Formats: sequence, structure tokens, C-alpha cells
Amino acid sequence: MTELLTQGASIADLATAFAASPNPYLLLTPDLRIFDVNQAYLDVTRSNRPDLLGRPLFQAFDSGPGQEAPENVRQVRASLEKARDTRQRDHLALVRYSLPRRLDDCREVFEERIWSATHTPLLNAEGEVVLLLQHTMDITDLFPAAPPDEPTTALDAIVGGSVLRRAQSVQEDNRRLEKERNRLVEMFMQAPGFVAILSGQDHCFQMYNAAYGQLIGHRDIAGKPIRDALPELAGQGYYEFLDSVFATGEAYEGRESLAQLQRRPGAPLENHYLNFIYQPIRDEAGQVVGIFVQGHDVTENVLAARRQKSMIDELNHRVKNTLATVQSIAIQTARSHRDPSTFAQAFQARILALSHTHDLLTRTHWEGADLRAILEHETEAFGPTRFHLNGPAVALAPATALSLGMIFHELATNAGKYGALSTPDGRVLVDWGLADQTAPKLKLTWRELDGPKVTPPDTRGFGSRLIERNIRHDLAGEIDLVYGKDGLIAELMVPLDRTPAL
Repeated sequence: MTELLTQGASIADLATAFAASPNPYLLLTPDLRIFDVNQAYLDVTRSNRPDLLGRPLFQAFDSGPGQEAPENVRQVRASLEKARDTRQRDHLALVRYSLPRRLDDCREVFEERIWSATHTPLLNAEGEVVLLLQHTMDITDLFPAAPPDEPTTALDAIVGGSVLRRAQSVQEDNRRLEKERNRLVEMFMQAPGFVAILSGQDHCFQMYNAAYGQLIGHRDIAGKPIRDALPELAGQGYYEFLDSVFATGEAYEGRESLAQLQRRPGAPLENHYLNFIYQPIRDEAGQVVGIFVQGHDVTENVLAARRQKSMIDELNHRVKNTLATVQSIAIQTARSHRDPSTFAQAFQARILALSHTHDLLTRTHWEGADLRAILEHETEAFGPTRFHLNGPAVALAPATALSLGMIFHELATNAGKYGALSTPDGRVLVDWGLADQTAPKLKLTWRELDGPKVTPPDTRGFGSRLIERNIRHDLAGEIDLVYGKDGLIAELMVPLDRTPAL
């Protein structure tokens, strides 16, 4: 029928051919209602047109009350629905289906017949199924059964029985294969990893599951060669891997392989790390006809492992440097304090200062600390009224925060012993800001007021040495100490875009 349409036949010609054909034809709507029948169909089913038109097929023909009737109906329905849903012709080699027959005494009985049917979808210009054409043949006579009063010959039994058994066996095998295929497709589509089947040497996408669609941003790639479907993979080696598998027939496996994918048009490339295998698919002759792709997106695992390694390396580095700092503090404090009690007090204070800054960094997972928070930590022992802090928020790298924490502790300790904080009315002003925006630097002034007169020390103690070492060596900065009549003034300049030496 579709062929006649392509040859330019008119609708009237088709209707005439349909009605006059000696082959039984039935037209069904997509919901399996009877749309039209030809005379040959009415003859073979012993039906009347008015009784059939518009009725659901399986209401008009229900295969009778026999135990096998539901299975007979199921087979025919499954074949029709497959033709409708796939838009492909489907064959039913044979099916037992009973039809009513009225006896001479007006009693109605159901007579089992054997049929062969072909179901063809008829499409409109948009490719939609508008009707289903059933061409059915009564092939019961191919399997003769002896009348009750006539014996069946051995030859008839052998030939007729074996033909029927072979036909039934083939159809049952096909049915089992179809079920198995559907089961495999369902497993394929529901697989937790990404899966795809590529066909031909151009690697056209024949099938892919939801996980693969999610990986590539749910693009429509069905039937497209991979170079057209995923153009961003050019230069990343994946095309070449597939070409090699198709040419050599040898599988290829990738482990934590970086793939840069564009999940949306115009969007930047995203890094994905994949574990995958390309497995050749061979035909009956052993020739490679496609490639089976299976794998998992392990991006989160790779990034987590890298973060963990980085954290362990950083932890080892910090522990070593913290121990070195503690050792240096202990040695230098011991040189400045001969008395064990004063040594213990000074050493403990400096370790606590180091611990305070560690606490701040721990709260931010060692991503850095705020300058004001460090100053408040190191000066809180003197009360909130003795210090006046003025400056913008400044985020400090962990190493810079540790060094400045020690410096502020020494300045506050010296102010408490010898400077402004050693008197009731003394106070400290701390002002800071950022200089040179292209290469940011912290400029900070520590100014002591209303304290005793201060003079430069005759010898440099540990505190002075620690301040200078941290500023100049660890932070690559500068410091200027002015001993004025109103108190100590410390001006320091520290670069913020440099990782200090640890």
C-alpha cells in the first residue's frame, strides 16, 4: 500500500485494490479499533462488515473460551503494538486463534484455526502511524488432521506434525530472543555507568544510556558520528583510540583519563576524569562492525584523592615547620632566661600565641585568617579599651598569619613589660591599609601612647630578633622601629602576593 502511494496512485485506486484483493486485509486505528476490512477478510473470518467497523479488534475476535485464548490474544496484540511503536513491519509466523462457527442446528461453537499474519504500520507525511494493516492467512490446511472416521496415515502425521512443530519452535525461539533482547536493552539503559554502542568506522551512536546522556549534557547524538556529536574531543586522543580499536580489533582501556566536555552550547569545557573501556563488536564472520563503550565518571574520586594528598603534604609541611618554630622559640627563650621559672612563663606565652593563630586557621580549614582577628587574639589579655584597631579586612595566607601572630605577640608582650601597656593610662593604636594594588602590600603601624619614655635597648633580646627574622626572612618585608618620647612606633611593610618561606 505504501509502495502504491509512492508510485502516485490515487486514494480511489488504493481503495479499489484493497477491496478487490483476494488476500484478507484488515485496517486498524493505532488504538486497535477496526477501521476497515476487505471482502476476503470477511470471508475467511465468516464475519459481517457492520458488526466489525469501529469495534476494538479483541472484542470482535476474542479467540473463544478456551484455556489458550488469552495467550493467543496476547501474541497478536504484542505483534500489532510492536509494529505500531517501532514503525516497522512485524511478522507472526503462526498463531492458533479460534473463530466462532454456527452449526446446522444453530448452535455456535469455536473452531481452532492456525494463522500467519503480517502487521504493517502506515505512516503520514510527518512519519506518524495513522493505520495498521493486517494481512492474515488461514494456514490450517497445511497441517491436516484426519476426520474422525478416517485414519491418519503415518506420512501425514510425520509431515504435518513436523512442519507444525518446526514452525512453532521457530516462533517460540524468536519470542524468547525478543524477550531476552528487551531484557538486555533494559539492563543496558539502567546501567549505573555510562554505556554506548558505536556502529561502523565513523563510530555512529547506535544506542546510549541515560548515564552517557548525563555525561555529555543530554545532547541529541543518536545516529551521529562521534566527530560530529562530540566535536570538543578533537585533539584529546579519543577519536584515535576508537579508530585503533576498530582497525586492530584490540580493546582499549583508560584509567582516570581526562576528557574535556562542553555540556552546553557555548559553555566552557569541563574537566571529567573517566575510567572506560572500548571493546570491539564483531559480526558472524569475525569482522569488527562497531565498538562497545562502557565506563564510569570518577571525577569526584580523582579530585578527592588529590585534595587528600595535598592536605597530607601540607600537614606534613606544617608539622615540620611548627616543630622547627617551637624548637627555635625554646632555644632562644632559654638563652634569654636563665631562671627556669621565667623561662617556662615566657616559653608558654609564646607557644600559646602560636596556638591562638593555629586555632584561627583551623576554623577556616587552613585557607587563611583575617588580620583583625589575629590582632584581637594577641591583645585580648590587655582588655578591649587599651587597643584601638583601625583598618580594612585583610585575608592572610596561613604562613603569613602565623608569622604576624608571633610578631604581634612580641610587640604586645614588650608593651606590657616596658611600654605603654605597663602604665594604667597607656594605649596602643594599630592602623593598617593596603598599598600598591598591582602587587598588594600590607602597611601597618603600631603606635604606643601615654606610656613611659622608651629608649633603644643596649642589646637585642629574643623578641627583637624574632620580629626582625619573621619580617625580613619569612615574610620578605621591612620593619622600622622608632623609640619616640611618647612610646614605640613600629612600621612594617609586608607583601601579600608572595608565599613566605617556611
